[in-house]
Amino acid sequence: MKYFVSKDSIVRRIWGNGDTILLIFAGASAEFALNKAVDWLYFTGRLPSDPLKRLFSTVAYARQIVFSEYDEAMQAIDKISAIHKGVEHSRGQNIPDWAYRDVLFMLIDYSIRSFELLEQKLSASEKEEVYSVFYWMGTRMGVKDLPLNYQQWLQMRNSSIEENLLNGNFTKDLYKQYKKHLGWFRYLVLKQAQILLVPDKVNELLGLGKNPLSTPMLNLYKLSRIIRLKSMLKNAILPSAYKKELLALDTYSGESL
Repeated sequence: MKYFVSKDSIVRRIWGNGDTILLIFAGASAEFALNKAVDWLYFTGRLPSDPLKRLFSTVAYARQIVFSEYDEAMQAIDKISAIHKGVEHSRGQNIPDWAYRDVLFMLIDYSIRSFELLEQKLSASEKEEVYSVFYWMGTRMGVKDLPLNYQQWLQMRNSSIEENLLNGNFTKDLYKQYKKHLGWFRYLVLKQAQILLVPDKVNELLGLGKNPLSTPMLNLYKLSRIIRLKSMLKNAILPSAYKKELLALDTYSGESL
């Protein structure tokens, strides 16, 4: 049986853990808000109206690709492409090629950063494997001018961060929506996670700064996994309205909340 991502892949380990996924989207939510093409996410209205629902929807697609058989994964990728084409048709414009690349680059970067923050450093070959999975995903979607390997990606990633990010009106509004839907405490936790995760340029543009409490909070969360308080803390981080989605986060890792 052929899979898009092999069963022993580090990518399955990363995307099979609910803790890592929450961090991936904590980081991506920061950079999404700064991307110069964020207006495309506002065009449909889905992101600002319910950013958490959009998060879990994206998780569902990503996990279907990572854990499905090859043909099913291809169908999921093609469905994502069709959705984007539909939005382009409705707006009468094409999403810029660099915007497609930037979203793919976020998934690569925050997959690596989140795993290393929670678990352990990845080897050069493991980082190459993470890049390869998303490279072939992007290739299937028709994303243009993707770098051929991880080292080339690093260079392009650094350039895109410098060129394609801006703290504008959409940034400010999106953060207001995060706070509205999360509540003040969860919003605080989100920002602490972002401080630990995001590249320096993203931190600078958002004015996140440094917080001496961020690392102790991370260590507390790691400890909770050892003494089996993980469920309690996860429920504290995400609203109860998303209980079903929260329970599904660890489905592929075989864990039970």
